[in-house]
Amino acid sequence: MERTDRISVEIQKEVSDIIRNSIKDPRIPEMISVTRVEVTKDLRYAKVYISIYGSEEEKKNAMTALKGAAGFVRREIGQRIQLRYTPEIVFKEDNSIEQGLYISKLIDEIMHSEKE
Repeated sequence: MERTDRISVEIQKEVSDIIRNSIKDPRIPEMISVTRVEVTKDLRYAKVYISIYGSEEEKKNAMTALKGAAGFVRREIGQRIQLRYTPEIVFKEDNSIEQGLYISKLIDEIMHSEKE
């Protein structure tokens, strides 16, 4: 496992914990998860992919809240993980879970209609 991969996994765990326990923003729903983190080779940036369960409005508000808290999250990561340089946190919305559920639903519908 490469160093950047190990750091990505560690950052994913910490960001997940920070979002759940440290950010006190009512716009961030309970049903939110960090699906993956990609750290650049130079460790300057960490793209944090977030999956949010809720309406489009709730997702938009949650992403706005997270982007506003990016500096706080970065500071927390700097305190929790000993790195020479703490990466800049960039939040990205991840719709892969929703897409998977949608595809699963379509497959179920096709299977159901073929039985009839």
